[in-house]
Amino acid sequence: MTSQFKTALLLGLLTALVLFIGQAMGGRSGLYVAFAFALIMNVGSYWFSDRIVLAMYRARELAPHDAPGLHDMVGELARNAGIPKPKIYLIPQEAPNAFATGRNPEHGVVAVTQGIMRLLSPEELRGVLAHELGHVKNRDILVQTVAAVLGGVVMMLANMLQWAAIFGGGRSDEEGGSNPLAAIALAILAPIAAMLIQMAISRSREFLADATGAKISGQPLALASALGKIEGYAKEIPMRGANPATENMFIISPFSAGTAANWFSTHPPTAERIRRLREMAGR
Repeated sequence: MTSQFKTALLLGLLTALVLFIGQAMGGRSGLYVAFAFALIMNVGSYWFSDRIVLAMYRARELAPHDAPGLHDMVGELARNAGIPKPKIYLIPQEAPNAFATGRNPEHGVVAVTQGIMRLLSPEELRGVLAHELGHVKNRDILVQTVAAVLGGVVMMLANMLQWAAIFGGGRSDEEGGSNPLAAIALAILAPIAAMLIQMAISRSREFLADATGAKISGQPLALASALGKIEGYAKEIPMRGANPATENMFIISPFSAGTAANWFSTHPPTAERIRRLREMAGR
């Protein structure tokens, strides 16, 4: 419930940021146009994002006869989660990783790399799959899409506000005017704030998927062990052609980064995730 509340709060902050910029621009026409455009773009991404990202990583669907053990494992976990069994895709990469996509549980997809199939034990792989099914069960694709819609609106409005301030616009219908320097500062800071809020939402959903996955599998320590292994291998085996726009989808970021860069990561620190899972197991 804490993660759900935090997500709702962060989405509320994004919404408030959109409204604040709209008020700073003066009038509602720019707000309506920008919101409509961002909504169209992001709704399209919501409906087709699974196909786009699977094609991006050249993933192919695995039929039951291709990997019967994997299908049995996913089927069992899906029953535990109370959701339809998702499709399973294989990514031709040696870097161990996995992600889930699909606009709702009825259209869920779980994708795993060749590396994760080879490097993890069956118990650890089961923990990873349970985590990804947690994303599907919690409808995280929908949450991320809503956040993307609001973040996109902030970016567009900030750009409009910047140009309006430069050319003498940005006047408020009610208050009669605004400070151009303040408008430019808002145009610069607002997208940064939106980005940080979106990252916080992504981190919150990762913690929630860990907790949900641990309950689905009944083995939080197996998931904790898998997270530690995947992070270690990620530093040694880079994922070829990884796109930063898809970083938040993976169970562990496919990009190795230092401590400072981790402040801006879409994933919470792996050590903290492992600590929480150990607490769930009473360790």
